[in-house]
Amino acid sequence: MCSCGQLNDEEKFIAMMDAEWQRGIEKNPLYASSMGILNNNDKWPTYSLEQIELDNLHNKKILDQLNNFDVNSFQNPDNLLNFELFKKQYIDSIEAHKYKNFLIPFSHRGGIQLQHESAETLPLRNISHYEDWIARLDTIDIYINNHISIARQGIKEGIMPPRILMDRVLDQIEAQAFVKPNLSPFFKAFEEMHESISDSDKAIIRTKALQVIEKKVIPAYIQFYNFFKNEYLVNCRETIGINDIPNGSKYYEFLAKKYTTTNLTPDEIHNIGLSEVNRIKSEMMKVIDEVDWQGTFREFLEYLRTDPRFYFDNADDLLTEYLATAKRIDPELVNLFSDLPSVPYGIRPIPMESAPDTTTAYYQRPAADGSRAGYYYVNLYRPEVRPKYEIEVLTVHEAMPGHHLQIAINMELDLPNFRKYGGLTAFVEGWGLYSEALGYDLGLYKDPYSKFGQLTYEMWRAIRLVVDTGMHYKNWSRQDSINFFLENSAKSKQDIINEVDRYINWPGQALAYKIGQMKILELRERSEEILGDSFDIKEFHNEVLKRGALPLSKLEFYIDEWIALKKLGTS
Repeated sequence: MCSCGQLNDEEKFIAMMDAEWQRGIEKNPLYASSMGILNNNDKWPTYSLEQIELDNLHNKKILDQLNNFDVNSFQNPDNLLNFELFKKQYIDSIEAHKYKNFLIPFSHRGGIQLQHESAETLPLRNISHYEDWIARLDTIDIYINNHISIARQGIKEGIMPPRILMDRVLDQIEAQAFVKPNLSPFFKAFEEMHESISDSDKAIIRTKALQVIEKKVIPAYIQFYNFFKNEYLVNCRETIGINDIPNGSKYYEFLAKKYTTTNLTPDEIHNIGLSEVNRIKSEMMKVIDEVDWQGTFREFLEYLRTDPRFYFDNADDLLTEYLATAKRIDPELVNLFSDLPSVPYGIRPIPMESAPDTTTAYYQRPAADGSRAGYYYVNLYRPEVRPKYEIEVLTVHEAMPGHHLQIAINMELDLPNFRKYGGLTAFVEGWGLYSEALGYDLGLYKDPYSKFGQLTYEMWRAIRLVVDTGMHYKNWSRQDSINFFLENSAKSKQDIINEVDRYINWPGQALAYKIGQMKILELRERSEEILGDSFDIKEFHNEVLKRGALPLSKLEFYIDEWIALKKLGTS
């Protein structure tokens, strides 16, 4: 908490933002390392029941201070927006704490059992960096035990995850626990070490790594495995919806508002989803007519899922196509954007330890210090179920002009750190989904099947609104959700199962994509209609992105302001 002395309220607020950012960095050394801040590069995050309670008390004290600031005295209008967004973080954190979902410390899509993947974001460029990582591994038993303590409290209070997800976690722990040190996932970071390190030093570092993996890492995971199998799994619930934990329906209502940055209820979102499914399905039927398909809609979907022409039979060819698609997109971006990020991005395969249990792709932001580019991670597990017709739409979402463009530009803006490196899901994912439709302007989707792929991805996000609310608010079963997906989307069954399990694991988050996209599209259509010939797509994109990630109501306010100024001829 900041000690702000005789500063005025605006100066106190600026000092508070800086102090809180620094506090967060100190509490999460892994995140700090990924940002290039190496003060605690050999430590794990502060994580315990006691710390969680202390953090909640701290948040309440900060909120009390914020409530006593006179925002009308602020001289910089940007700080009014910063204040509103900063305060909302604390309101949401305090509200979320009431529902105690923090007592579920495990996820099949990441976490302590896949901790070796942290090395993907760590600086590993010199001897001290590797020694810091080894020092971290030497205390991983403490970090794992803290997770176990929190999980045990979850058992006591009946706040437990669905067993169907935790079965996946058990398999992931097993891969860490019952393995020779040189085959441990943790050793991979030491196999291809930085070229600047001499061979003799590499040998020394590898020896140290093997010793700590053998003596600390593997025993810690064996202990974790035994706890998880014998004590935790047997207490996991058979149901899937978050409404099945204490006050779960209220919690989901809160999550729906938090993730969409709206006041929409789960029922309203469910109905929006159903409406969008019907609209997109009619667009899909036009493509089906274009390819002169003679069967039913369901038969066409099955054809796309099963015909070998739509799939690569090996991971190398699939990765090559992702790379080629990205290179085709990049030169066309100047037609839609006046400002492009200075930091580049690359493409990497998703690590095979997590690939079977995760989604088709994801994006990882650049390091704050410029030491690591952004990365578009693609899933090469079972290439025979990764459709070619999804590659273009997936690339514009995750890389350019989707997540990399928006997030890298956001990091280059003159914003407080909590906004520069944070984000609001409805804006960030709404932009990613909006970017998919920009593929037409970028010369993509010329093949009707690729166009169907774009519609499949939009349908996917509409289906999310239906199944996420269905499972967590309307007592849908997991199979109900899988069936709804299969009936309305060409996505492969492998992807559908992973997607449904993702929504079970992360209630509410999936609502943000379509709600955000619909608002950005609405604002673009409004701008085009009102401005007519004076509408400039580059200007519009600049207006959307230039203030960083915003709640949807704030984005609407600024776009309406821009439209009004353009009409007056002053923009």
